Amino acid sequence: MWEKNPILLLILATGAILVGTLVTMVLPFAWVNTEADRIQSVTPYTALQQEGRDIYIREGCNNCHTQTVRPLVAEVIRYGDYSKSGEFVYDRPFLWGSKRTGPDLARIGGKYPDEWHYKHMASPRSMVPRTNMPAYGWLSKNSLDPQMIERKMNVLGFPYTSEEIKALEGKNEMDAMVAYLQKLGTGIPWRQATTTTIVGDLKNPYTRIGHAAMKPWEEIYTANCAACHGGHMEGDIGPELDVADMDDSDLFEIIYNGVPDDGMPPFSSLGADKVWKLVNFLKDFYTAEEQK
Repeated sequence: MWEKNPILLLILATGAILVGTLVTMVLPFAWVNTEADRIQSVTPYTALQQEGRDIYIREGCNNCHTQTVRPLVAEVIRYGDYSKSGEFVYDRPFLWGSKRTGPDLARIGGKYPDEWHYKHMASPRSMVPRTNMPAYGWLSKNSLDPQMIERKMNVLGFPYTSEEIKALEGKNEMDAMVAYLQKLGTGIPWRQATTTTIVGDLKNPYTRIGHAAMKPWEEIYTANCAACHGGHMEGDIGPELDVADMDDSDLFEIIYNGVPDDGMPPFSSLGADKVWKLVNFLKDFYTAEEQK
């Protein structure tokens, strides 16, 4: 019998492994790396963004954050449009990952303004109170080396100009990291397609709730809004929240849908009830301030 012939068994086993490798790895790799898979709006990294990517890898950020949104309803609702193969043609190596100690970052670019990222990297808990992410404020103390970055761009074959390399002077590793994060997911116009629109009449369910009953709702504001708008709505990264004269339904839609053009993400994940509580807390805050 052939299984009793070690040489023949070795040959057949090797052949089976080679065929399996060809079918599961080589052919799919060839199929997804064609011109048909390329997306014209996906561009190479700039010198600053590429250096930020190298720092991201160096610091092990990919050990906690994935960079791929699977085509599952729950993932698309939370993170945005699912990932396309053409988005990663300039990624060397890929950073898809499989472990999410922190949230996925495939669609983080443009979700927050630059200042949010600077503060979050320097002091994560000042922006996300419950995070266990370590602080990276020291990145601001490390200056970039334009000559070394130019060498990296040459190795990768990415386009750059002398002006772009010169502009790296005076930049630090924090600048590079923020530039890289703001690049992620911006190769396709997915945000416009995934904006939720509230239709129909929006009726405030808490119009008869008193001031004392709204006090516990301050926790919702503190956890989701204070990092950008200040602990007392005085403004910080975001503007001062003077909403006393704003219509309830308009304020609800702004919070629920966000204002992507101004860097405010949607808070639809809170659910309609918590958003209504935020609306009433914000308006009650100014009413109470005027009465002082």
